[in-house]
Amino acid sequence: KVRQENDEITLTISDNGGGIPLARVKQKAIKNGLLADGHEVNDQALMSIIFEPGFSTANEVSQIAGRGVGLDSVRSDISGLGGRIDVDSVFNQSTVFTIYIPVTLSVAQVLLVRAGAEVFALPVTMIEQAQKIKPLELQVAYETGSITWANKQYSLHYLPKLVGTVDVVPEVHNYTSILLLRSGSYHTALHVDEILTNQEVVMKPIGAQLSRAPGMVGATVTGDGSIVLIINPVQLANREVLSVGAVKVQVTAVEAVVTKQTVMVVDDSLTMRKVLGRLLEREGFDVIIAKDGMDALQLLQDITPDIILTDIEMPRMDGFGLARNIRDDVRTKHTPLIMISSRTAEKHRNVAAELGVNAFFGKPVADDELIAKINELLA
Repeated sequence: KVRQENDEITLTISDNGGGIPLARVKQKAIKNGLLADGHEVNDQALMSIIFEPGFSTANEVSQIAGRGVGLDSVRSDISGLGGRIDVDSVFNQSTVFTIYIPVTLSVAQVLLVRAGAEVFALPVTMIEQAQKIKPLELQVAYETGSITWANKQYSLHYLPKLVGTVDVVPEVHNYTSILLLRSGSYHTALHVDEILTNQEVVMKPIGAQLSRAPGMVGATVTGDGSIVLIINPVQLANREVLSVGAVKVQVTAVEAVVTKQTVMVVDDSLTMRKVLGRLLEREGFDVIIAKDGMDALQLLQDITPDIILTDIEMPRMDGFGLARNIRDDVRTKHTPLIMISSRTAEKHRNVAAELGVNAFFGKPVADDELIAKINELLA
């Protein structure tokens, strides 16, 4: 599976095989001098050993296996890209590798257009034809609601009306600019006041507030420092709408709104994230997932959950560092915070209490105890 999460591309590779034989990994690690005999390590630490140069659990060396260079090369290449790789395994069931690669640049070819006082960017891949039509042809097109080209009908829309600026009046020109657009199986004729220029731009993420808005592709910053939205007008035009002349008025059904409480789960273990996520969803919570403290802080810039559950040992920023940041932020200063960790020594509990953690559980945590404590803190 491949997906984009914030500023990273995440690749998840899973199987339904035999899992990683951790007992054999430990035996080989001791034999190779990577671990001291009698030294206790957790499963996550053992799984990280499989990436060490020259390490292999194979009994025989073949042309393609047994030399211990495969996973070492994978980790080396990923690190060279500024990324990281995590592994989770259930013996005799499955292994899951998760690769995180940072998105440094995303370059797109766009057409800049002006509609009213605003400038927008359109991906050139959706533009089939650019036309200049006379005022009389434009009037007929608005009366019929469409333009026909190459035996296809394109519904006509004025760009400011699509983005919700209903008080803008189209400018009058001897020849009006019309763009014929296609996205998937949908076609739209877009009326703009001016076609500016075609250029290559660096796309920027637009944040959680706009990322789910229909028709929003991204944003870019032009040479003069202006922020320009990159939009998909075809998607905007094909929302459920009711036509009123040339103006599109969106019709929204009024439904009863049920507000769910939000829980953020912060853990570098994919298994723990899935187990806790499913448990909380069954209890009726909205669940937000973060893979470490740094990822959680990034998400907390846009959302404020009702309660936060976090591990202690995590890459980039551990649970203690996250707790300090949560308590130092005025928005989350009083947000209930629960730590769930395999580190259950008294010193860890004392540090957690000093940082303002409301509850501390050892792994594995009993489902009913955790849910009871969450409901108690939320109440």
